Amino acid sequence: MLHPRAANYSRRALYYFESAGLIVIAVATIYAGYQETLLMVSNARVTLADLLLMFLYLEILTMVGLYFESGKLPVRFPLYIAMVAMARYVIVDIKEMDNIRLLGVSGSIVLIALAVLVIRYGHVRYPYLEDLEDLEASKDVKHRD
Repeated sequence: MLHPRAANYSRRALYYFESAGLIVIAVATIYAGYQETLLMVSNARVTLADLLLMFLYLEILTMVGLYFESGKLPVRFPLYIAMVAMARYVIVDIKEMDNIRLLGVSGSIVLIALAVLVIRYGHVRYPYLEDLEDLEASKDVKHRD
């Protein structure tokens, strides 16, 4: 066991490293979005693949923001990002894909969508204790108003 003071310093150090990493991810994502926007402007053309890539950047920023705000990372966000990334992959490379690869990627998207449904069902059917407490607290506030 760590001394309480050492444990406190360790937690604080990990928090700062985690925050620095998230800031690096956010700045890199913003820069990548900026580069993609410049590329679209220079090409004077916007494709569906470009829009999906921009959507991926926004999803990553949303995920970073959510993690900063709550300190938690919902498993669904990376799954959403994976689905959009695979859809973009299909759209960009459909001409070079053989049927088996297309079926594999499509099946992967369906499996991830099913995983999201299972996670959502589990979250609604078996909510976390903190979620129930937050729900009760919000009901109490509404009844006071």
